[in-house]
Amino acid sequence: MSKFPIAVALVGLLAAAPAWSKSLTAEARSALDSALQDERHAEAVYGAVLRKFGDVRPFSNIIVAEQRHQAMLFDMYKAYGVSAPENRYATGALPVPTVPETLAEACKIGVEAEIANRDLYDRTLLPAVKGYPDITLVMERLRDASEENHLPAFRRCANRG
Repeated sequence: MSKFPIAVALVGLLAAAPAWSKSLTAEARSALDSALQDERHAEAVYGAVLRKFGDVRPFSNIIVAEQRHQAMLFDMYKAYGVSAPENRYATGALPVPTVPETLAEACKIGVEAEIANRDLYDRTLLPAVKGYPDITLVMERLRDASEENHLPAFRRCANRG
C-alpha cells in the first residue's frame, strides 16, 4: 500500500479545514481587539447610566446585549487560540465617561455611540477581517445589532425626551 494516497487525503483535509484553523494576522487581531474594546466601552457607559438613573430602558436591555457581543468575540479569541486583552474599564485603567444630567441626553449619546459603532465595523473592522469568514459573520451580527436594534431603541428614547 502506497503512502501517497494518504498524503493526498491529508492535504485535502487541511485545505478544507475551517477558516478558524489558521492564525490571525496582526490586522485581524487588532480588529478583534478593537471590537472587544468598543463593546466593553459601551458596557461601561451604559452601566454608568444605569447606576445613575436606575434600571431604565433601553439601557437595561442593551447592556445585556453588549455582554453577549463580548461573549461572541471571546469565542473568536478561543477559536484562534489567543488571549483577549484585559478589560481596562474593569481594572480602572480607563475611566468611565461622565454620564449626562438627564436620561434624554444619555439616550442621545447612545444614538451617537451606536452610529459610531456601526461605522467602526463597516469602515475599519470588517475590511480587516475579510479573510476570516467566522470573524466576519460575528462582526456583521454585532454591527447589525447596533444598527437594527440598539440605534432605533436609543432614537425612541431620545425622542421621548
